[in-house]
Amino acid sequence: MRTYPQHLHHQCNCHFIPPDVLDNLARSGVDPARLSISQSTAERAERSAAVVAMPTLMGIAPPGEGPRKVYDSQNTWAKRVNLVRSEGDPATGDDSVDNGYEFAGNVGDYLKEVLNRNSYDGIGSDIIVNVHYGVNYMNAFWDGDELTLGEGDGVIFTDFAKSRDVVCHELGHGVVQTTANLNYFSQSGALNEHFADVIGTVVTQHVLGQSADEADWLIGDEIMGPDLFGEALRSMRAPGTAYNNSLMGKDPQPDHMDDYYAGPADNQGVHINSGIPNKAFYLASREIGTEMAMIVWYHGLQNLWPTANFNDAVATLTKSARILVKNGEVPLGTTQVIRYAFKEVGLY
Repeated sequence: MRTYPQHLHHQCNCHFIPPDVLDNLARSGVDPARLSISQSTAERAERSAAVVAMPTLMGIAPPGEGPRKVYDSQNTWAKRVNLVRSEGDPATGDDSVDNGYEFAGNVGDYLKEVLNRNSYDGIGSDIIVNVHYGVNYMNAFWDGDELTLGEGDGVIFTDFAKSRDVVCHELGHGVVQTTANLNYFSQSGALNEHFADVIGTVVTQHVLGQSADEADWLIGDEIMGPDLFGEALRSMRAPGTAYNNSLMGKDPQPDHMDDYYAGPADNQGVHINSGIPNKAFYLASREIGTEMAMIVWYHGLQNLWPTANFNDAVATLTKSARILVKNGEVPLGTTQVIRYAFKEVGLY
């Protein structure tokens, strides 16, 4: 397992379900939501304490091949309880284990085959997946070292391990962590969520063989239980339309800077405002294709920095487009497509 110097270590637990959604569910009387909020708070506190306690300089693991390891938490609140499937092992018959293994492999394969990246961190570190975490836990998260998936309550949310979107998104946070390491706060945090969504949708489209026109651009629709079937957590095509119901409330994501959320909730809008760059990526993908757009976004991600804001991202991605056009890696006109996409969401 790779470890990082303290100044490079990602200090957040990046949870899939936004806090406002869990708050709305709790106010609606959904008891598992209350428990999930409490557990998520405890996880963040535990992770923050672990980061503070890290020595200033830590060793870096030698390069590896990014093997998968899936652990069964056995419905406890602990991680790495029982190793049930390692790289190359046959299917277990446990859907949570086997889906977690397959979807993590989708990410690893895409990174290696398309982006020439060895595992989420580029040096082949183990991809650790925990399933059957907790009891009725309504979330999934990347904690800086591993992915943990709750089973949901079966009514509002189903098993998070059944969703390729969830697994790819959360492992996407690992890619962000080991490249730009974007701070999980305000616009840099919204970019963190945005790039994770981009990786999630790109890998899903790649595996399913979908074009930008064929994809649904929904994030998290696979985990919706019978009471919320047909809803999703986010829509990259039309931010603000993913859900609208009495349990979750209304999707608060803006799709333009005119409606930018400037309040304190959600770490100053890390999930909320990610809708703005998400829409820009969708628009760019419609013009040049999702794979070409991803090449630009991945190049840009490697040239951002922890405190980068939306304007920094626009400038960096536009510069990346120019470099890639010059190198013949993306077609002529890509730079103008990127500028247009961001202009459409109020970023210049």
